[in-house]
Amino acid sequence: MKALFLNQYGDIGNTSLEEIPVPTPAPAEALVRVAAASVNPLDVKLLSGIYQTPFPLTLPYVIGIDFSGTIEETGSLISGWKKGDQVIGRFEPAPGLGREYSRTGAIAEYVAIPARQLAPAPAQHPLIHGAALPTAAGTAWQALFEFGNLRANQTVLIHAAAGGVGHFAVQLAKLAGAHVVATASEHKHSLVRGLGADEVIDYQKKDFSDSLQGVDLVLDTIGGDTQLRSYKVLRQNGILAAITAPPDQEVAKQYQVSASRVGHTSDGSRLGLISSLVESNKLRIVVDSIFPLAESQEALKRTASSHASGKVIISM
Repeated sequence: MKALFLNQYGDIGNTSLEEIPVPTPAPAEALVRVAAASVNPLDVKLLSGIYQTPFPLTLPYVIGIDFSGTIEETGSLISGWKKGDQVIGRFEPAPGLGREYSRTGAIAEYVAIPARQLAPAPAQHPLIHGAALPTAAGTAWQALFEFGNLRANQTVLIHAAAGGVGHFAVQLAKLAGAHVVATASEHKHSLVRGLGADEVIDYQKKDFSDSLQGVDLVLDTIGGDTQLRSYKVLRQNGILAAITAPPDQEVAKQYQVSASRVGHTSDGSRLGLISSLVESNKLRIVVDSIFPLAESQEALKRTASSHASGKVIISM
């Protein structure tokens, strides 16, 4: 089988496709024949080396977090899953196990993964599209509901609303009955409005912090100056949920708001709920582009450009 390895920290050019043995599932694992893997900004940051402290990797390391595929084999302790089931799942970034295994990353033709990290793929939808869900939709869900405690009739501001996390967050917030304000470049406004945004602000032409106030929750997917200006629009005791840089707690105290970085954790049950929303056509997957496995580096570059609308997928 082929897998995409990171051989040395630095840039995308330090990855290579290599042949390794198909892994044998442990008693609590499933062996999945991968249909597709999606690319996340986290993948790009991991290979750059800037996340070595929170995610110390043992190189060489198989890149990729999210995948969709079909179960080929289950370990002796697994019940509820069987050969032929179509699934989606997510790896937690962890130290690698060497070239002979693929228990670390998703950009591979086969993966072995704990069954608790799997969920049914949304039926009646292309299996390769399911790879877009685990990290992006799961992060949006955690930030909005598990940390942000978003409720109907509240106002939420979602930055980079056409991106991987953003496009799911807009839809989930709208399904929850919130008033959704989004930032996006002008050529992406039609997409974001179609996903359910009530207001869309062109961040290149207008400073959102000059026109908004009393916002209940901000989902910051950008960091930097965008994060700092986001404090200004929140009501007292409002919430800033960041998925990039950790918010400055002194600044949060100054504005009398709660602010925290939301790091995604894999949860098969949550992922199953998200998959069911796709299955019932309540949640839409926006696919920016699909690359073959041989062009994995191009998929990583597309994600690194920050110009993608929705998700970048690698098809096996």
